Amino acid sequence: MDLKSGYPYWAIKNGLMVAFPALREDVRCDVAIVGAGITGALIARELAAHGHDVCAVEHRDIGWGSTAASTALLQYEIDTHLVDLATRYGFDTGAAVYRACHDAIDTLGGIAREIRDVGFARTDSLYCASRTRHVGPLRDECAARRRIGIDVRWLDRGALREGYGIDAPAALLSAQAARVDPYRMTLRLWQRLARDGVAIYDRTTVTDIEATSRRVVLRTEAGPRITADHVVLAAGYANQQWLKQRVAKNRSSYAFVSDPLDDGLPHPLADTLVWETARPYLYLRGTEDGRLLVGGEDDRIDVPSRRDRRVERKARKLVKRAQAMLPSVPTLQPAFSWAGTFAETDDGLPFMGPHAQHGPRVLFAMAYGGNGITYSAIGAEMLRARIERRRHPLAGAFGFERL
Repeated sequence: MDLKSGYPYWAIKNGLMVAFPALREDVRCDVAIVGAGITGALIARELAAHGHDVCAVEHRDIGWGSTAASTALLQYEIDTHLVDLATRYGFDTGAAVYRACHDAIDTLGGIAREIRDVGFARTDSLYCASRTRHVGPLRDECAARRRIGIDVRWLDRGALREGYGIDAPAALLSAQAARVDPYRMTLRLWQRLARDGVAIYDRTTVTDIEATSRRVVLRTEAGPRITADHVVLAAGYANQQWLKQRVAKNRSSYAFVSDPLDDGLPHPLADTLVWETARPYLYLRGTEDGRLLVGGEDDRIDVPSRRDRRVERKARKLVKRAQAMLPSVPTLQPAFSWAGTFAETDDGLPFMGPHAQHGPRVLFAMAYGGNGITYSAIGAEMLRARIERRRHPLAGAFGFERL
């Protein structure tokens, strides 16, 4: 799949950091991972750290798909409100999902400290009511989060204006959030894993999956085969090709990053992720080099050529919307603008685990939605539990059984 358009900032900033060899001969491992973006890297790290022999294949350069186009807002807050999850699946399930996402920020912070130099920084998250009619539901959401022990503050219009220069009816302020350079984190993870003995092959395309009760065999376009006890399909939005059942809808999201602001972002915006209750929503955050990254303007386009043509026009719209939200910020000039494919599920939750079509040895890692990196951190633990024949408490919430 052609997953991105334009000039994603991370790809330009970092360049092609490292390349790995293509697969040239048959290999055998405990767990084979198909897809070497941020999701695959986090899963490989979790498995290798607990004694599993892991190999990974990627059909393009490592991290060059959706990872390079990610805007990497790390939040426990997902696109579906806790209140709505509780209505749909019960309060205990909704609470478990939100607590897991909350804890995943700490997990990602620990990984970032471990590998270092990945642009990771702790931030606040400011979730703004887009319209007056959203204030009531936002109050309900605030109460639900407090009920499960999440520290969240209520800000009224006056507090938003005074503290952030934002004109909105109300907002929720959370301290549990972060930002990261997703491409750099992915490449540094794979480099470390390679040093620790994980076999990594890029420019290797898997064309066929043959699963039996004892093993899984992956056939590649060039001929070599991979035999494994389990396979994890972590190819992002390309995972759908392995399923007859349609489980998500592909969308396009657009983003730009500004030139560095002369005086930097006004405090506290420099350390705050901002997003809104409207769907689709505008979101923005700072970067480690004093730029403003703005994203949104999502649409239903799933044709790369049409998405390509919209990038610059969407960037202009995002500039106008960001300036309207942040009148105190100097005039923004996009330095780089891009678009990327993302997928959304009906309930905003990912799919992690086996699907009946392939049996128990083929596991899917479909970290779909606005919190892909957070979901991937949770999914890494879930999939290890599955491989080790342990039941994970979120297996039902993130499994295909809920379809």
